Amino acid sequence: MALKDDLQLTMKGLFPEQLGIRFLDVTKDELRAELDVTREMCTLPGRLHGGAIMSLADTLGAYGTFLNLPEGHSTTTLESKTNFFSSGVEGEKVIGTATPIHRGRSTMVWQTRVERDDGKLVALVTQTQMVLLPK
Repeated sequence: MALKDDLQLTMKGLFPEQLGIRFLDVTKDELRAELDVTREMCTLPGRLHGGAIMSLADTLGAYGTFLNLPEGHSTTTLESKTNFFSSGVEGEKVIGTATPIHRGRSTMVWQTRVERDDGKLVALVTQTQMVLLPK
């Protein structure tokens, strides 16, 4: 089974699955996932809610960190900053691409670029993940 399929299974019954996040490509250096923009995810008619965009990015940053953790360690989001540039459009998809900026022993920083189907930038999210020691 491919890594992306294994990770997809870990979302079973959890919030990312409820949102409909689907992994497209997964490596330790880049993760890509898509999200359908449905009416239930919109704030204004036809416009994707910012929280859905941030949830997509948070999911990608957390999984990116998870893939780079030392054995037995875990992670949690420490900080997230989002710049919005345009909106996702109902009936279309948004695609998030996350890449690491820093992979340290106590923190990792990931940047996620969220784009529409047509390539227009929707948001840029920079997220710091804390690396937690084994219990």
